[in-house]
Amino acid sequence: MKISFAVLAVAALALTAASPADAKGCLKGAVVGGVAGHYAGHHGMLGAAAGCLYGRHRAKEQERQQQSQGQRGQGEKL
Repeated sequence: MKISFAVLAVAALALTAASPADAKGCLKGAVVGGVAGHYAGHHGMLGAAAGCLYGRHRAKEQERQQQSQGQRGQGEKL
């Protein structure tokens, strides 16, 4: 358990250090997915990986939504 958590922490830090923009949402998703995977049959690492991917997807989706709202707001001012 401690070893898998340490590996997950090192991997998360490596992702964050390598490209901060890509890791947005990954850490939160990895933590939630890791805990869920652990309790659902001791698949914490698989859950963390899936959670990371889902977290990144949601972060990108929210970023696109904010950009489109900003563009609509600029068009209305003109």
